[in-house]
Amino acid sequence: MASRDGRYVMVYNGEIYNFAAIRAELEAHGWRFRGHSDTEVMLAAFEEWGLTASIERLAGMFALALWDRRDHLLHLARDRFGEKPLYYGWQRGTLLFGSELKSLRAHPAFHASVDRDALTLFFRHNYVPAPRSIYEGISKVGAASIVTIDREGAATSARYWKLEDAIMLGRASELEGSDDDLVDLVEARLRATIREEMIADVPLGAFLSGGIDSSTIVALMQAESRRPVKTFTIGFGEDAYNEAVHAKAVAGHLGTDHTELYVTAGQARDVIPRLPSLYDEPFGDSSQIPTFLVAQMARQQVTVALSGDGGDEAFGGYNRYFIGRRIWRTLAPVPASVRRGVARAIHGVSPASWGALLGAAQSVLPSRVRVAHAGDRMHKLADVVASQSMVGMYRSLVSHWRQPASMVIGGSEPATLLDEPMPGLEALGDVERMMYWDARTYLPDDIMVKVDRAAMAVSLEVRAPFLDHRVMELAWRLPLRMKLRDGVGKWVVRKVLERHVPTALVERPKMGFGVPIDQWLRGPLRDWAGDLLSPDRLRREGFLRPEPIQLKWDEHQAGTRNWQYLLWDVLMFQAWLAGTAGA
Repeated sequence: MASRDGRYVMVYNGEIYNFAAIRAELEAHGWRFRGHSDTEVMLAAFEEWGLTASIERLAGMFALALWDRRDHLLHLARDRFGEKPLYYGWQRGTLLFGSELKSLRAHPAFHASVDRDALTLFFRHNYVPAPRSIYEGISKVGAASIVTIDREGAATSARYWKLEDAIMLGRASELEGSDDDLVDLVEARLRATIREEMIADVPLGAFLSGGIDSSTIVALMQAESRRPVKTFTIGFGEDAYNEAVHAKAVAGHLGTDHTELYVTAGQARDVIPRLPSLYDEPFGDSSQIPTFLVAQMARQQVTVALSGDGGDEAFGGYNRYFIGRRIWRTLAPVPASVRRGVARAIHGVSPASWGALLGAAQSVLPSRVRVAHAGDRMHKLADVVASQSMVGMYRSLVSHWRQPASMVIGGSEPATLLDEPMPGLEALGDVERMMYWDARTYLPDDIMVKVDRAAMAVSLEVRAPFLDHRVMELAWRLPLRMKLRDGVGKWVVRKVLERHVPTALVERPKMGFGVPIDQWLRGPLRDWAGDLLSPDRLRREGFLRPEPIQLKWDEHQAGTRNWQYLLWDVLMFQAWLAGTAGA
């Protein structure tokens, strides 16, 4: 679409939730509009206020390319938390950009090779961190960033919104008041955001897992709706992976129009061949499978769905915030040499032996505090114990392959955000540092990738109210006690939810949205995985050293270790490589 004066031409993917308010502001300046689209409003805003000042006003998810005919500049911009993807790069003298790598690969000029350093980062994190992509010479536009390319082809990148600024402002103007007053503020902000995001001219619903975040979103949606909200849940036969029973109870209490689908292991596994094409880049979060399935089910009835994504990062919900803080407070005073000795001692006992030792103790503990794969967890704990710093401990907690450069032929591990200084944030506590790192890395590069690609594969638009920047900014103005209290995270969100749903329906240990990959790799996926991980195949392809992979495969098959996550990373790269080779 072109702007009224013809200066700007834009292609755009996404949704601006507050465009009606921006339109009203522009109309007060004398603007008149031909239609009712947010695209026309955005172009008018660019004419009125300029690109950066306009984007700072937007609340929504978007990836856009704006061509300035007058100044011969191309601007590529992305929303604050990377909900929508955008790739770009020069290939044989041609600038390519698009929402999907497959669209770039389709261009005759495309000839990029696999970036082995990006591949190394993938095996560390189970995703390729921005601004890198899996291809040399192709980059991602960073979240909350505008990349400007001039007529000489030089690209500059600037962030128009910084979480660091929101944190510093929040710390400097921390909210005061009673617990009830602050809960009121959070509920009011969430309801206002949800009200905006429920505006749609197509059928709308919500994902409901029965956990704190999705239940809160659905409860507030229902409070804002005159009709039962359509809610959707995927169920599994394996109790350890099944949240459907909890979601059904919440839906029943709220009176939603609830749909649940129990998926067989075979149906879930049938998704796997589609993953390389859906995700377009190696991506190792195995919850991609149920995410696709729930999106596919929802799309049969609705075109837009709200989700609870972002609640953990905004309000402190991940278990590592508690575990990490406790561990580091215990470890920090202990000399590094002693910590290394303890780590060696833990590693000196096999996971099987640790499992046997801890099994008897766990048998007398309540089920909510028992730990699966205790032996493997002890070895991971040893890596954490050996950490030399808080950031080192966090890196250890979120790492998959510990020494990824040793397995990628010709690969090295580049610096990432975790290696950068944190100017202005030095006073943050341990939990808040982890929340910041998660919101800048794990959220845009894992969670948002998982949800967007799964939903777009079935033409479903997913909106995440917790990711409205006004919600995030409010969250950082809250005292930490409103997030972490009584041994749980998201305390203030829980209090909002308690006003709508009985506590007993949602209070339970945090569950991952996963599938039993560990069992499948020893059973129905064994032949498929064995072929992709064949040492001869790995040597022939020339990307990965077979020895560390074969060792983990053998240990996993023998049942002495559970290497499901590390092996899944390798399998997702191998499947992606095979898919792109045949494309």
